[in-house]
Amino acid sequence: MILDTQNLFSNAQAITASAASTNYIDFGNAREIAYGTPLELLIQVVEDFATCTSVTFALQTDDNASFSSPTTLATTAAIPVADLVAGYRPSLKYIPKGNERYMRIYYTVAGADATAGKVTSGIVAANQEGHHNI
Repeated sequence: MILDTQNLFSNAQAITASAASTNYIDFGNAREIAYGTPLELLIQVVEDFATCTSVTFALQTDDNASFSSPTTLATTAAIPVADLVAGYRPSLKYIPKGNERYMRIYYTVAGADATAGKVTSGIVAANQEGHHNI
């Protein structure tokens, strides 16, 4: 897989409570990025989560960088903490249609705050699993 720091939402970001990704992506005047070849999305747990009940991952977009009225493009179900171990990847694999200028990931922690757990997420040139072009 190919990662580019300009296209990362989170780089080993500690998720202890509900929060937005450290970074957002500004698509400028590009109004729709999901036509043609699908843009692949990587969300991967890079450190085991502990203490919380579950985490939900949501891809959000907005017309302003403060995300004052975000639209959720896609979201996962609540993923139990037992599944949130290093290497786990939620089911969000591609960026769907409907983006606005800015995009981020929002992490919703359920139950108690997590005492451990880190995530790396972003747009990637190609994922290592299930996508083969020749």
